[in-house]
Amino acid sequence: MDLKQIQELIKAVNKSELSELSIKDGDFEITIKQNPLSEAHMVSYQAPQQVMQAVHHTPAPAAAPAQATEANAPAAAPVASSDNLMTIKSPMIGTFYRSAKPGEPPFVNVGDSVSAGQHICIIEAMKLFNEIESEVSGKIVKVLADDASPVEYDQPLFLVEIA
Repeated sequence: MDLKQIQELIKAVNKSELSELSIKDGDFEITIKQNPLSEAHMVSYQAPQQVMQAVHHTPAPAAAPAQATEANAPAAAPVASSDNLMTIKSPMIGTFYRSAKPGEPPFVNVGDSVSAGQHICIIEAMKLFNEIESEVSGKIVKVLADDASPVEYDQPLFLVEIA
C-alpha cells in the first residue's frame, strides 16, 4: 500500500462515522483511529520488519535518543496570505515535530529569522522523518501547528514575514 492509498483511507475514515479501521495483509498492517467528537485522527502503521529502516520518534522525555535517519523531503510550498506574509504549508500528511528529538530545542521559534533552505520542522510519514525546509527568507510570525500533532497535506504550519 503506498502513501496515496493511505491518504485516501484517512480521508474516507474522516468523512465516515467510523471510529476505527484496521487492515492487515501479510506483514503489512495499518490502523486508522478517529475521535468521533473531533476531526482529529491517529494513524498506526506497521511495515514488514525487513523494510523498516527509520527510527520511531517518541515524544516522551524518557525515550532513548533517536538516530538521525531523516530523509530530505520536498520543501514546503509557501502560499501568499497578505502583502509581505507567507504561509508555509505541509507538503504531506504526517505527524508534525518542531524539533529533531524529544527534549531538544525547536528548529525555529516565533521571532526567529529563517533563510531559504533552512530546516524548520520534521514531518513523520510512515515511519520516515522528512525534514521540511523553508523556501523563503524572513521572520517567523506564528507557528500554526502543535508539536507532535497530526497534519494534513496543505495544512498551514508557519506564518512568515518575508524579509
